[in-house]
Amino acid sequence: MSETVTPRRPVVVAVWLIFAGIVGWWAAFSLTMDKFQQLADPSAAASCDFSVLVQCSANLQSPQGSVFGFPNPIIGLAAWVAPIVVGMALLAGARFARWFWALFWLGFAFAITFVIWLISQSIFVLATLCPWCMVTWSVVIPSFFVVTLHVLREGVVPGERVRHIADRLMHWVPLMTLAAFVVIAVIAQLRLDVLGQI
Repeated sequence: MSETVTPRRPVVVAVWLIFAGIVGWWAAFSLTMDKFQQLADPSAAASCDFSVLVQCSANLQSPQGSVFGFPNPIIGLAAWVAPIVVGMALLAGARFARWFWALFWLGFAFAITFVIWLISQSIFVLATLCPWCMVTWSVVIPSFFVVTLHVLREGVVPGERVRHIADRLMHWVPLMTLAAFVVIAVIAQLRLDVLGQI
């Protein structure tokens, strides 16, 4: 008589999604409040304006800060709720269909694409480093890695070998994230001479 194997709950993935969702939502909320303050008083400085290089005002007031016709942080206020809900559901034992994971991954694919574009605009066009924006980058990048690998482990792409490789690579997410951060830091240093302006 065969024994039924209960799939393990992805606790680490769930906890990360909740953590990333809370951090990302708080960054979006903080930027939104700064935007409201600037709308009420255009001469007001954002709470994260520390220097010409490190500031949020230039980003919030630029066309890049309202790509879709409204302030970008509003996207974060809405979108970061999803990982929190999914993470809580996973902790509660929920299991989602492959189509759900595919759609969830598409959300993060959009997020990482948007973040890469915003990074390039911030460094190469606006010549600023927005603290709250960088907080958002810091959770979007590893979240994309985590969700991508988890989706592959869930069998969205058929094949036992794919699932096995994804499971092995999940342990490398911290190193992959660090490598991405180093690349961004090097580009920022070469373009903006961050160390020379400290």
